[in-house]
Amino acid sequence: MNTPSHISGLLAAPFTPMYPDGTINFSKVPDVVNLLIDNKVKGMFVCGSTGEGPSLTTEERKQLAEAFVKAAGKRLLVFVHVGHNSITEARQLAEHAQQIGADCISATPSTYFKVDSVDLLVQCLQEIAKGAPSLPLYYYNIPALTGISLDMVKLLEKAGEAIPSFAGIKYTAPLIHDYQACVNFSNNKYDILYGTDEMLLGALATGARGFIGSTYNFVAPLYNALMEEFKKGNVKEAQRLQYISVEMVRVIVKYGGLRAQKAMMKLIGLDCGNVRYPLSPFKEHEYKLLEADLRSVGFFDWICKPSAVSVVS
Repeated sequence: MNTPSHISGLLAAPFTPMYPDGTINFSKVPDVVNLLIDNKVKGMFVCGSTGEGPSLTTEERKQLAEAFVKAAGKRLLVFVHVGHNSITEARQLAEHAQQIGADCISATPSTYFKVDSVDLLVQCLQEIAKGAPSLPLYYYNIPALTGISLDMVKLLEKAGEAIPSFAGIKYTAPLIHDYQACVNFSNNKYDILYGTDEMLLGALATGARGFIGSTYNFVAPLYNALMEEFKKGNVKEAQRLQYISVEMVRVIVKYGGLRAQKAMMKLIGLDCGNVRYPLSPFKEHEYKLLEADLRSVGFFDWICKPSAVSVVS
């Protein structure tokens, strides 16, 4: 197994491009990938929350993962999220990810029948890992959506011993102290990839190296500048840049989260369509309101350049 050694930089969680009828627009996938590459994103996390993975069929997830891997062409690190309410399906998705040449897999546990202990979570992850023994496996910790909040340090202790391919955690929770404990576990042994974009600076201060997030799709230059200022010791400027992110996320929340972010892709010139049910589709009259609010917080000063997008007929 070729486990990446301490992934660093930004990894975007790309949106799933869709036609107006809700079917996947695979023709837009190369545009999404090229936009990220041009804006110095290091990798992608496909079929996760931002990609509406739980709303896609298993076959759609396989087709989409394959499309992203093909479009990336080894220019980006590709994580495939394989979490599923059926552990059997998750293992099959993991096997498929390995077959198509993905670099890593990540998984949430079942979110309907919930795991209630770290030991049970490790057993579930063991089953999933059997599908892709050659790929690094990252647990996807996102309690706000899964409803599962377990001790992540204990997970590192137990999963590291039980699962040879276990490589770390995609940590999407605003618990900086717990995140820092994971980063420092066993002399920084594992990759703990931070996933709360509006708290990136706080994570940097604890020793974070890699970040997976949705807002890197459209304002990666903002976060790259933030990280550079922090590296130089310009904390005040890093704080200013982070606050732009905070204000942007407040706008995103105001307009409903993921549905707003897909609308923002349209505003920057790369229309990825609307969200799928059960999420509420963005309404036509909301675009101007969203655009005005985004302008007020400086969003358009930092967007990924639309010129990187090719025209798809």
